[in-house]
Amino acid sequence: MARSSSRRESLRAEALPLLGLAGAVVLWGTSFVATKAALTGFGPLVVVGMRMLLASAMMTVLWPRLPAPRRRGGDWKALLVLAAMWPCVYFVLEGNALQLTTASQAGTISALVPLLVAVGARIFLTEHLARQAVFGLIISMVGVFALSIGGPAESAAPNPALGNALEVLAMASYAVSTLTLKSLVGRYNSWLLTGLQCLAGAIAFLPALLLMPIHDWQSAPPEAWAGVLYLGLLVTLLPSGLYNVAVSRMPAGRAALAINAVPVVALISGWAIQGDSLSPLQGAACVAILGGVLLGQLRGTGESPASSPAGEPERQVDPQAATPRRASASDQ
Repeated sequence: MARSSSRRESLRAEALPLLGLAGAVVLWGTSFVATKAALTGFGPLVVVGMRMLLASAMMTVLWPRLPAPRRRGGDWKALLVLAAMWPCVYFVLEGNALQLTTASQAGTISALVPLLVAVGARIFLTEHLARQAVFGLIISMVGVFALSIGGPAESAAPNPALGNALEVLAMASYAVSTLTLKSLVGRYNSWLLTGLQCLAGAIAFLPALLLMPIHDWQSAPPEAWAGVLYLGLLVTLLPSGLYNVAVSRMPAGRAALAINAVPVVALISGWAIQGDSLSPLQGAACVAILGGVLLGQLRGTGESPASSPAGEPERQVDPQAATPRRASASDQ
């Protein structure tokens, strides 16, 4: 009897982190489809404003439980950059990108974040960058170019080339946010930083909400409201919490591998829910992007775990540093 009980406890302990990872990947991957749905009734700035307001409201439950930060003089500069890059610049770029390209293509491009972070860490933080990471980034960027030119304009993607370019810039702003966060997370709780970012976004985009005509609010279709609620109540904060649960119970490197499934979920959800289509060239481009990302995350011969790519989660997992969007937490 005791052995049976112990076995159940063991299975539960093994299943919990896997379920956490699965939930986080599904929420992150479907956030692109949810954003496309939200944009059917609201402009990009309004979508971000409502999303950040909802997330900030949810953070009120956590604020009293968060430890006080160990502040240093000049931290305000890093905090300003952190909030400016994510959510402000990031969501402006991605919101406009998703008006021009499909959720599937944008989700695939989001896989570039770990490599962009690794390159940025090599330039600004003098962290080790393996040779295969450089090759992986080159292959992925070639794939992005092929993805952009490989399909004709359509109703869901009127200008995929421009949309995909904006998505790449959004990923670059997310990478800057991640690198900035790395300098703060040792003295600031990761949830505190996420809450501050959401609050900054809510304040920054509040004018867009106030200036939106009453008629536009009333005429927004149900799918747009559903998309906003999904993003604000589920995608912005919950995936990070689920991911943290997983990383607390398994090696961080193993958990980070699951993030590679986010673009796959984005592709499948875009095809299944919104009918996104991919030409043969675009399908090959997606394979190149994902292959380049996987190549960039492999360790070179003799490379130690400590010198792994900068996008890999560390001891205290942060929802920005550990994920490809938003979280997000992209709504990555």
